[in-house]
Amino acid sequence: MNNEVIHVPVLYQEVLAGLQPKPGGRYIDCTVGAGGHAQGILEASSPNGQLLGIDADPEAIALARKQLAPYGERVVLVNDNFIHLEEIARRHGFYPVDGILFDLGLSSMQLAAAERGFSFQRNGPLDMRFDPRHGEMAADLVNRLPVGKLAEILRRYGEEPRAWSIARAIVAHRPLKTTGELAVVVEKVVGRGGRIHPATRTFQALRIAVNRELQALEEALTQALNLLASGGRLAVISYHSLEDRLVKEFMNRESRDCICPPDLPICICGHKANLRIVTSKPLRPSKEEIKRNPRSRSAKLRIASRL
Repeated sequence: MNNEVIHVPVLYQEVLAGLQPKPGGRYIDCTVGAGGHAQGILEASSPNGQLLGIDADPEAIALARKQLAPYGERVVLVNDNFIHLEEIARRHGFYPVDGILFDLGLSSMQLAAAERGFSFQRNGPLDMRFDPRHGEMAADLVNRLPVGKLAEILRRYGEEPRAWSIARAIVAHRPLKTTGELAVVVEKVVGRGGRIHPATRTFQALRIAVNRELQALEEALTQALNLLASGGRLAVISYHSLEDRLVKEFMNRESRDCICPPDLPICICGHKANLRIVTSKPLRPSKEEIKRNPRSRSAKLRIASRL
């Protein structure tokens, strides 16, 4: 990983204002990355606030350990997927907690590292795993799956309108081993034009499938609810509609007393509201932030408070 690339934390001030860190509080950063948001939380919760940082990427944990070293025992870092959030938190004594953050985007370091295979702008092995030590690579899916399954992944996780055409082209050009090879195949199908690179949706879809991102997020949100103390804050930054829709539906559901289908005459679910939505609409980066950090332009921050 190129350590010269600095990851700029997105919506930094908005996250801190939303989480409201305080001295003595306990916080979890489920995607600690290089430690940008985590450092802000630790500063705001000085002198004795504690933070548990989780990341599936071992290289991100190494960077965070270096960045957060001055905070000593106030920080616990764990290399794991946040799908295991509740088990990790309880094992390290972070229960209940005052705030939980998910920043779901790829970091600048991950995108800049050609060997990680996340970006079509840098030719490298078709990997895309957050933890390169475990699981199938994107190349495994691309070269193994039948055309129908590939098309389903591209449609479901990339919302790609040309899913079937791209899937057929991928199968026709197999084996594909590098990001550059895949990007060329997709571009021949989709063509150039517009602000978004033609391979953007395909790469997003494969990355989500490789890392089971939506399943992990859905399970982790429920676990986060179980960990939050009364009044604790949940903050989630998403970068595409699939993530944001999942977060929005979760917060809306957990902020209602009844989640029965609307056609039922009486409530039979017994569900009670667990959250109060703090942001009626998601917070977006300012024009100034987007100018400083163009990758922030698609970010949406939603915040809720535990009842």
